Amino acid sequence: MKSHQLVYQILARENDYISGEKIGEELNLSRTSIWKAIQRLQQEGLEIDSIKNRGYKLIQGDLILPDVIQEKTNLTILYNPETKSTQTDAKEGIEGGSQGNTLYLSTCQTAGRGRFQRPYYSPSQGGIYMSLHIQPNLPYDQLPAYTLLTAGAIYKAIKNLTLIDVGIKWVNDIYFKNKKMAGILTEAMTSVETGLVTDVIIGVGINFAISDFPKEIKEKAGSLFTPPAPITRNELISEIWRCFYQTAPEELLYLYKEHSLVLGREVSFIQDQTEKKGVAKDISDKGQLLIQLDDQTEIWLHSGEISLTSWT
Repeated sequence: MKSHQLVYQILARENDYISGEKIGEELNLSRTSIWKAIQRLQQEGLEIDSIKNRGYKLIQGDLILPDVIQEKTNLTILYNPETKSTQTDAKEGIEGGSQGNTLYLSTCQTAGRGRFQRPYYSPSQGGIYMSLHIQPNLPYDQLPAYTLLTAGAIYKAIKNLTLIDVGIKWVNDIYFKNKKMAGILTEAMTSVETGLVTDVIIGVGINFAISDFPKEIKEKAGSLFTPPAPITRNELISEIWRCFYQTAPEELLYLYKEHSLVLGREVSFIQDQTEKKGVAKDISDKGQLLIQLDDQTEIWLHSGEISLTSWT
């Protein structure tokens, strides 16, 4: 681990000020090295207070520690502090021969994208941006509903760590206090020779502790926490993938349905260039949404977007 990462770990565990001398003694580093590490942490966006003769105290912010996440998840972690998109990183990794169970991770995306190639707001501080590469090697019709499983894992991880209940909006959005705080983008690659889905990339963007949003999305976008956050991004990232890998798929699908924002509610959607309305009745294990229209006929939506008629 680098010096600034080691210094961060000490500051994160302390509730009060700790002197540079004590940090230096513990890490066998000079006072100058400690000062440079503090400067680096502040450049990374952490708020650190310093008082003469008392030392340093972490006020808010955290530092992504790939080694810690790798140890807790057994995933291969490829961390890039700033990237165009972790989805792009994953695709380039696959082209370069990377193996599955690799997590591409960043704290800032310059060209993040969501569904339908929409821009995804990815500021330099307070977000989690990651893409998991897995290799199912299965026919398409046998693929698990990875988007649903990931949403269930996000719900469970947040609940485990904070007791906060978030809601899930079909098909790939996580909401908190009626605002979107996370999104999932799942992409698959198929072998022409075998017809099998060889690679899947599960992209996740989470507004972890973001205090402000651009005017154009301010009414719709929200954050899990208002800084300072009570947990670290390292803890949440690790817990999400622990839940994803170690929880039975049936439980994750149950959590997805149980905490759905749309089941039993009236929704609207566009089909054949016409707006339609109906009540969301069920979600299949493959992720399709069953809608009962006003004339009592039922249809399954396989993809697309829906809007809640009312949040209340």
